[in-house]
Amino acid sequence: MKMAANGRFFTIGLVASWYSSNIGVLLLNKYLLSNYGFKYPIFLTMCHMTACSLLSYVAIAWMKMVPMQTVRSRVQFLKIAALSLVFCVSVVFGNISLRFLPVSFNQAIGATTPFFTAVFAYLITLKREAWLTYVTLVPVVTGVVIASGIRRHNFSSKQRLMREMTFSCARNFLLVFLSLLYLAEANIRHYKFNVVMKNMTKLCSTKPIVTINGKFPGPTLYAREDDNVIVNLTNNVSYNVTIHWHGVKQLRTGWSDGPAYITQCPVQPGGTFVYNFTLTGQRGTLLWHAHISWLRATVHGAIVILPKRGVPYPFPRPHTDKIIVFGEWWKSDVEDVIKQSTQSGLPPNLSDAHTINGLTGPITGCNNSHGYTIHVETGKSYLLRIINAAVNDELFFKIAQHNLTVVEVDASYTKPFNTETLFLGPGQTANAILTANHPTGNFLMTISPFMDTVVPVNNATATAFLRYKTTTTQSLTLSKIPPINATSIAQNFSDALRSLNSRDYPTNVPLKVDHSLFFAIGVGVNPCATCINGTKNIADINNVTFVMPTMALLQAHYFNKSKGVFTDDFPGRPLTPFDYTGGNKSIPLSNLQTKNGTQVYRLEFNATVQIVIQGTSVIAPESHPTHLHGSNFFVVGKGLGNFDPLMDPKKFNLVDPVERNTVSVPTAGWTAIRFIADNPGVWFFHCHLEVHTSWGLKMAFLVEDGKGSNEKLPPPPSDLPKC
Repeated sequence: MKMAANGRFFTIGLVASWYSSNIGVLLLNKYLLSNYGFKYPIFLTMCHMTACSLLSYVAIAWMKMVPMQTVRSRVQFLKIAALSLVFCVSVVFGNISLRFLPVSFNQAIGATTPFFTAVFAYLITLKREAWLTYVTLVPVVTGVVIASGIRRHNFSSKQRLMREMTFSCARNFLLVFLSLLYLAEANIRHYKFNVVMKNMTKLCSTKPIVTINGKFPGPTLYAREDDNVIVNLTNNVSYNVTIHWHGVKQLRTGWSDGPAYITQCPVQPGGTFVYNFTLTGQRGTLLWHAHISWLRATVHGAIVILPKRGVPYPFPRPHTDKIIVFGEWWKSDVEDVIKQSTQSGLPPNLSDAHTINGLTGPITGCNNSHGYTIHVETGKSYLLRIINAAVNDELFFKIAQHNLTVVEVDASYTKPFNTETLFLGPGQTANAILTANHPTGNFLMTISPFMDTVVPVNNATATAFLRYKTTTTQSLTLSKIPPINATSIAQNFSDALRSLNSRDYPTNVPLKVDHSLFFAIGVGVNPCATCINGTKNIADINNVTFVMPTMALLQAHYFNKSKGVFTDDFPGRPLTPFDYTGGNKSIPLSNLQTKNGTQVYRLEFNATVQIVIQGTSVIAPESHPTHLHGSNFFVVGKGLGNFDPLMDPKKFNLVDPVERNTVSVPTAGWTAIRFIADNPGVWFFHCHLEVHTSWGLKMAFLVEDGKGSNEKLPPPPSDLPKC
């Protein structure tokens, strides 16, 4: 919260300066008009406009308070010109009126503008703002009414000027005070991310790891819906670094999405970059993590997005909330792990432990090992913000003798449902309400892996503790850990998820489909002369193994330099259809190998897209948690075996399907999703098992600009890293 506090003071300073200058302008106008008979209101307007232009340029170009905006069309220019003309005319007439009307009356007219703007905005859009937004208007009108209601003829010119100063200052002080109550919890949130090495001890051994601000997990980002978040990243390590804000929609801020060589070149050692994005229409729990190589093993943290001020949760308000982050731990350097795998062509070494908030739980023989503990009080409820930041493992979460009520996944509200066990893939999040319904006791919390096929996985269980504050004993109530191949538990959890679909949070599923895609995903082998067995493990979508470019795709697209960087011919269906889940005997030999390519699939702005993601049995069937950048999607259907294009769509849920950004494709099964391509840019689509991403199970969508000025990708920031 320290970074949020810095942002708050920065905002307070800006607003206080603005109001101070506002008072000065009003008094200067009064002074010129009353004492010198200033008779050139249009010249005064020109002075105002010139000062505004110069100071705005300083704020944008030098202070970088807001991004530089570029006029990109004639229509946009005409709209800006019309708005500028109206504004200038209003200032001219406002200045002229000061020659004939008392300043207090003139201020009264101007001060009521926000009030009537709010009223007419509601009448036109039927969208209510938070109640505190309206409350901040009260002191403006009240202060001006007081100032305007005092008789003027009993005062001398000097006394009138002093009175104007007094009431103007009093009014603005009240406005500043109440506005800052609102602004302190809204608008701009500033954070500083320093990438540094830090020695960490786990499993009886110590190693240096890459961290943000020396923390593992990293700092939590706190914000509210529609807040602007600015993160200043400084890279102080020897690795290239990028940060991805997993699940943040990044509406028209694709330059800040973070995947290396997709939306940006990485921040090199000693470099800096400012991530700048707005949490438009989002509230709930997400995560951030490094998005280059395997650095996200230790470079990750939580994003907590609170509702707007005055907007309640759609469920009973909990006593407080707790953040729980799952992770994986290797005794070796994770960068060495993936480097050795790439050189040998063999799968990487499995992790050595799982962690809960960076802790493994007690380990026999390790004196400094311990577990995370949640302290609770009987009768109170707690909102658990649960994040799977593991690198390669889907995980179960359980608390002994306590049920959880799931109310949100991936920062989207759900119909509440009770469960003993949560199931989350890497990159997925859930908010669940825990009710402390025992009088006393210590209860075991566990995370354990899920794998229902022959693929090896780290079978270690991480432990933590739920402790009632009245507990005086050390006795521990244990829980039954789900079997590693508990397919039914994983499927039952996923089947229970439904969008809230209420009046305030409707589920707008695309009913018409412009692009119907079929993605067959899996793993295979390709020749490799330098590898141990002469082959290497690869992964693919529609038989294409994605090759990372050397220039960021978004930059190549924006500057029309795609030649030699990428092509837009990614296949919407497998080139050679086959029995996807029938076993190795049904797979053509040509499908064991893949072609390499840096290909994207082009989408026109506002196109509706359906993707059936079909798991395959090439080499071995496996679950694939799949993540889409730049947009949420609705999970309209899923099943085992091969997708039936005639029968399965009849069973799609188009009423209240769960809304997510990451979804698990079941082992030897399929999942169908739908989304609207309403965000111009280049958006990564990939398996969130880092091993599969490294092997090439990824592609990108290129969403074209729309026709409106707010439907186009803005220019890149000036500090965007170069490759």
